[in-house]
Amino acid sequence: MTIPSDIRIAQEATLLPISDIANGLEIETIEPYGDNKAKLPLSLLENQKKQGKIILVTAINPTPAGEGKSTLTVGLGQALNKIGEQAIVALREPSLGPTMGVKGGACGGGYSQVVPMEDINLHFTGDLHAITTAHNALAAIIDNHIHQGNDLQLDSRKVQWKRVLDMNDRALRDIVIGLGGPINGSPRESGFDITVASEIMAVLCLASDLKDLRHRLSEIVVGYNTDSEPVTVSDLKVEGALALLLKDALKPNLVQTLENTPAIIHGGPFANIAHGCNSVIATKMAAGLSDYVVTEAGFGADLGAEKFLNIKTRALGIDPSLVVIVATVRALKMHGGVAKDALKTENVEALNQGIANLEKHVETVRSFGLPAVVAINKFTHDTDAEIQAIFDWAQANDVAVELADVWANGGEGGRDLANRVIREIGEHPATFTRLYTPEQTIREKITTIAKTVYGATGVEFSPVAKKQLKELRPDWELFDVCMAKTQYSLSDDPKELGRPKDFTISVRELRVSAGAKFIVVLTGNVMTMPGLPKEPAALKMDIDQEGKVIGLF
Repeated sequence: MTIPSDIRIAQEATLLPISDIANGLEIETIEPYGDNKAKLPLSLLENQKKQGKIILVTAINPTPAGEGKSTLTVGLGQALNKIGEQAIVALREPSLGPTMGVKGGACGGGYSQVVPMEDINLHFTGDLHAITTAHNALAAIIDNHIHQGNDLQLDSRKVQWKRVLDMNDRALRDIVIGLGGPINGSPRESGFDITVASEIMAVLCLASDLKDLRHRLSEIVVGYNTDSEPVTVSDLKVEGALALLLKDALKPNLVQTLENTPAIIHGGPFANIAHGCNSVIATKMAAGLSDYVVTEAGFGADLGAEKFLNIKTRALGIDPSLVVIVATVRALKMHGGVAKDALKTENVEALNQGIANLEKHVETVRSFGLPAVVAINKFTHDTDAEIQAIFDWAQANDVAVELADVWANGGEGGRDLANRVIREIGEHPATFTRLYTPEQTIREKITTIAKTVYGATGVEFSPVAKKQLKELRPDWELFDVCMAKTQYSLSDDPKELGRPKDFTISVRELRVSAGAKFIVVLTGNVMTMPGLPKEPAALKMDIDQEGKVIGLF
């Protein structure tokens, strides 16, 4: 069977008017953005009648072979509705950087997509643009404050607030601003991060309402004064202006899947450099509208899932019921040492070696007191022997596992997985607990994650990081930690696939995100502004004279 391209499937889909999707959820008021998209009012959070169970979808460490986590998330949501359950899919918004780069979009694939795929993968409802604007407005206000007399005595050498752009652009990582004489401001070194790494993105995704958003914005640390005291947004008196720019972006977006399952898409922090989860408001809203919420967290369980469970749940106030870990035969073989061009050849031995990566992620999920179900995302060239090897490993290690074919068959291809998920939730109630407490020091929290989640023997702190640890204020020690680490490996070396042994995590720098209430911990060589590949995906994209999008996956 030949499956058409993702965009062709999406463009040929029969979509219901977004008002019909809303009516099915008993939502009386929406803010339509055309026929197929809408903003949901924050008033839906008041007097919620339901408390849906949250199913978190994560994965093994990603490889170029692909795992299909978003596809599986959408397919599971569709499958739950197929078996008679009421479910909503809750996803992050795609960033234009990966969309135009190498990773692709974030709408799923095949017959398990959220639609309208073209809109969602491009400008959608403008949320990321609003975050970009708010972030850069703050940057402009900081530099204007320095230029206009610098009443706060900001040390230009210690301004932490860069600018952002929703695109991969390595040329902007390090820049000098303010050149051209006194009329253009004060020269200083600066740079750009990608929008999804902005603390404003994190703040928007962790805020509980507009009031909380404004408060969190006010606590953002933009730099330090000449006495090394932090200078915040509230010191600049612009939290109100920033909240104003974000008032519409704070509202979640309602769309649908190819099978008309409701989907709420909102927020988009990366998981390798931010906390990798959609918004608290969207997830909480979905839980109040359905019996099950199928949501995802970026990359493998060592990144997105860890941050969902340690960071997001603290703001969410709802414990998850189960975690689905997505794996593919292809990716497991790559973790076992097989080259990408040899993945179509059966190799059970390499598969069994690569399963060590999956095994570690199962252990991580269980360390949080949560039941796990492994979902094998089926690919065309998987052999019976390879699939059986995974089932044999699962049986020997008491791991729940199901085969899913949601890419080719939509919700119908996820029936077994949906039934297994429901059964596991009923038979194995979660005893959720976070891996660390607020009272532990930042050093202790980092070490706990490194050892428990990554399997490291310890942590090495650079001289800069050691100095920053000593300078943390007592109230900052109560924050969570947000690890910035390569997604490709459990270690901080992207070349170490499988399950590395006897390694340490190298911490080079700490960044205080006081509004998000976490400390960003930069490890290895991870970048907060990615670069484009030699042949960006943008090279294949076009639009015809009728306005039809071409080449978008």
